[in-house]
Amino acid sequence: MSTLTLLAATSRTATFRLDADANQYFLPGSRSWRLLDGDGNSCGEGRTDKVVFTLVGLQPQKNYRIALEDATICEFKTLAESALIDITAAGASLDAEDNTAFIQQAIDTLPAGGTLKVPAGTFLTGPLFLKSHMTLLLEDGACLKGLIDRDRYPILAARHEDGRVLGTWEGVCEPCYASLITALDCEDLAITGAGIIDGGADGGDWWTWPKETRNGARRPRTVFLSHNRGVLLTGVTVRNSPSWTVHPVLSRDVVVADLKIENDPYSPNTDGLNPECCRNVLLTGIFFSVGDDCIAIKAGKRDPKGGLDQPCEGIAIENCRMERGHGGVVIGSEMSGSVRNVSVRRCSLSETDRGLRVKTRRGRGGAVENITVEDCVMERVAVPLVINSFYFCDADGRSDYVQSRSPYPVSDTTPIIRGITIRNVVADNVAVSAAALYGLPEAPIEDVTIENYRVSFDPDAVGDVPDMALYFEPLRHAGIVTQNTQLSHEADLTVVSPQQSTAV
Repeated sequence: MSTLTLLAATSRTATFRLDADANQYFLPGSRSWRLLDGDGNSCGEGRTDKVVFTLVGLQPQKNYRIALEDATICEFKTLAESALIDITAAGASLDAEDNTAFIQQAIDTLPAGGTLKVPAGTFLTGPLFLKSHMTLLLEDGACLKGLIDRDRYPILAARHEDGRVLGTWEGVCEPCYASLITALDCEDLAITGAGIIDGGADGGDWWTWPKETRNGARRPRTVFLSHNRGVLLTGVTVRNSPSWTVHPVLSRDVVVADLKIENDPYSPNTDGLNPECCRNVLLTGIFFSVGDDCIAIKAGKRDPKGGLDQPCEGIAIENCRMERGHGGVVIGSEMSGSVRNVSVRRCSLSETDRGLRVKTRRGRGGAVENITVEDCVMERVAVPLVINSFYFCDADGRSDYVQSRSPYPVSDTTPIIRGITIRNVVADNVAVSAAALYGLPEAPIEDVTIENYRVSFDPDAVGDVPDMALYFEPLRHAGIVTQNTQLSHEADLTVVSPQQSTAV
């Protein structure tokens, strides 16, 4: 018998997890399912080759059963719905050059517990501001596409009127252009369906000024969730982001399941999903192919402009697929508020530059602790595990203060890294090294556990430095390289086909 569990349900969709403990993102083969209503009548059928999948086209407040071919059954009930409003009934049109006003009016008038439906077709729009107790439903074939005219995007101030952080850019409190989908101070919010949220950056100029400002503001994300609680994102595709794609910040109780996040490989800083200063976040069954890091977990940084003021903790990443990107799961470099209690389980990574990457530097402070990666597979990942305490970010990143290998006095600006566990990981065709762990001389990396780690090396690899810092020597086919690092016990590393390889 299979193991089939309900992950999340809205009034018109339901997301499931099938045999998640035995697989990564894909199932060994396609599986068929049938959907029955409460009376046993057939409502539909289909197949899935993914561990996490979403059913659409359901009716609100109705009992269902989903049955697999091996007789596994999961019973569930969709949520109640106070109203269903189609954006075309509110005036939105496939022919309109700008649907922002019509869609926003529909959001504003939607009663609590209501669903706003985007039907099939591409609707051009500027930033939309969601609210509490609503569902945004994108039907199969639907697309909300961002306008390319920057003047159609309002600018979010750096702070709310009450002083709370509102606009954020790389961990700093700064004005930013509003995102295509923006949710501020919301609770009980769902974004779901089988449609597309398209940031439209492939047609504008957003990618031409990655580190600059225009009109005093930074680039927008595509989905920006600030100070929210109880947020659900399931089923949809998010693509062509101006910068970070999905950015929950200062939010809690967030579930993201069965998303597809896609950006041009050459688009700058288009991270896939970046929880920042968040608590209790589940990321599961997500496909990534992006222009920067797939997942980047952040906690703000010290800056005269002000930053974010709470840790990022309780982050579970499961059954995800990461194809292409600078890093698979990255922690930092903005981590001044501390990142703790992160688990990465049953994920598959292909052709990301790095697998798990922790990056920080003197001056950031904070701690990275209790991080676990287990039961994951990696293919053609240059460095599956890298911890870099000398990351040369910011204007002073190449200074002696940041890059010196001599010890500095320990203070509240000294970053701490401890409690890193790698277990039951297979990494094939590694180019640079199985692991590269570089701690500060005044604050060594503590309590690193590596168990049942199997590596094979890419015979065509070219030597390279393991990460971005001064004084790192190029490596090729290296084993576990450590400096200022305390292993809990001897690393359990097995090298397959050991020609031209060294296990340290």
